[in-house]
Amino acid sequence: MANLATLFFLCLSLSMSTYPQVFHAMAHEWPGGRSTRIYDFKVQTMTVTKLCNTKEIVTINKMFPGPVVYAQENDRIIVKVTNETPFNATIHWHGVRQKLSCWFDGPSYITQCPIQAGQTFTYEFTLVKQKGTFFWHAHVSWLRATVYGAIVVYPKTGVPYPFKHPFEEHIVILGEYWLRDVLQLERQVLASGGGSPPADAFTINGHPGPDYNCSSNDVYKIDVVPGKTYLLRLINAGLNMENFFAIANHKLTIVEADAEYTKPFTTDRVMLGPGQTMNVLVTADQPIGKYSMAMGPYMSAQNVAFQNISAIAYFQYLGAVPNSVSLPAELPSFNDNLAVKTVMDGLRSLNPVNVPKEIDTSLFVTVGLNVNKCQSKIPQQNCQGPNNGTFAASMNNISFVKPTISVLEAYYKKIGGHFTEDFPDAPLKFYDFVNGAPNNAPNNTQAINGTRTKVLEFGSRVQLIFQDTGTFSTENHPIHLHGYSFYVVGYGTGNFNPQTANFNLIDPPYMNTIGVPVGGWAVIRFVADNPGVWFMHCHLDIHQSWGLGAVLIVKNGKGELETLPHPPADLPRC
Repeated sequence: MANLATLFFLCLSLSMSTYPQVFHAMAHEWPGGRSTRIYDFKVQTMTVTKLCNTKEIVTINKMFPGPVVYAQENDRIIVKVTNETPFNATIHWHGVRQKLSCWFDGPSYITQCPIQAGQTFTYEFTLVKQKGTFFWHAHVSWLRATVYGAIVVYPKTGVPYPFKHPFEEHIVILGEYWLRDVLQLERQVLASGGGSPPADAFTINGHPGPDYNCSSNDVYKIDVVPGKTYLLRLINAGLNMENFFAIANHKLTIVEADAEYTKPFTTDRVMLGPGQTMNVLVTADQPIGKYSMAMGPYMSAQNVAFQNISAIAYFQYLGAVPNSVSLPAELPSFNDNLAVKTVMDGLRSLNPVNVPKEIDTSLFVTVGLNVNKCQSKIPQQNCQGPNNGTFAASMNNISFVKPTISVLEAYYKKIGGHFTEDFPDAPLKFYDFVNGAPNNAPNNTQAINGTRTKVLEFGSRVQLIFQDTGTFSTENHPIHLHGYSFYVVGYGTGNFNPQTANFNLIDPPYMNTIGVPVGGWAVIRFVADNPGVWFMHCHLDIHQSWGLGAVLIVKNGKGELETLPHPPADLPRC
């Protein structure tokens, strides 16, 4: 993936698409739309051998990770997705705001029914005023364990980066690899009522690296020229783990987070939760040699099993002895919350930004795990959670249940009975969220099941206060909001207190996935100016499966370009 910028137009026309045309946008599309990029995605199984085992995985175009989508700011993207597997599939374009294109956002049973075996669906959207590093991934069950890839959106022609142009760019995707079938694994975990087993390996661009069995040659490598500066586009596509990343003896300068420029911030290591992306500059300023790029676990919850072997890649200087031992990278300990806070404290928008100061709608949303009482006649099999209960997860103590048709279709076509519009603005009861619950689990910590939504008026200025809870264990939760980026105006530890909370209303980072701190809170603000049905959920898939999500419905506005268009003709049926 060397020198992406140089290869940009070559890649656009040759490697990623079976439709190499590039043509100018139609007049009725968004003003300033440059050109259209067309991609052909086939959902296919392929056989891979990793960790001494051979298995079939689901991929796009038999690539793991999948093909890179390249574009420029304001380009229109068309991706024809054909499902050649027996499994349901959808693709979510993570971080793309889908301005007036909610039908193509991709989360199953939220904006669309899945693409079934043998079916085709064409995604169409415009990257309105967006550039940077995004990624795409499956949004059905745990299929995104292997179905993911990068989206690289360059600035408009002639617009430079706000930092010195790097010598080369490289995509670095952090992932998790499972020897078991992930779709079966999800079903088994949910049936058990207990926790999820850890992944068998961490991966960097699909490679576990030399610390794992049978993997001494299954290693990703970047060859670097002494003295040159490299841009690494970091993406955490992992399923259930947050991760630290570091390069031995090298500093990382963060210049972008979640596809928005930041003030340059230099650090020894970064932490990315699933769903987060970060661009970092690294200068090859060390003695010639082979240096480890390491990805290891950040586990903030108590008593949860996790994979503790790091994935290793090589940052190798030209002229280094090929078989030389690599210098090890130093990662923080797995529960180093301060290392996470230090990086978050360093994130600031590049320039002052227009944060909503007056708020029309403020929601207080608790996020966390629940333990429900056992309802099964065979508790040994189905109630393997704490105190012989079953795990659930919730926002404001409501565990989200996906409907049988998409929420968007039910809302748009006014089909009753599939969701309600009563997601509460605050928890049903307040208590010491961080340090306890009204009673010991599983008493009174049970979640209510429901497909509840919160309806927002078009143009309303929204504040969301996310509060972590300690019902089972406090934990850092990466919360992703579809259809929007948002200003992270504040965060802290303990229970949120409006009297003492410090807000940054000058240059807060603009993100699409926020790690709500372990045993703490985070406050985000945005203007609800994109009509549609938008999923808000934890990006740890086990938590999402347990119900840690809710849906925001943004009503149509009055003006031009403020109304959601009709559904596409080929929208999949459930």
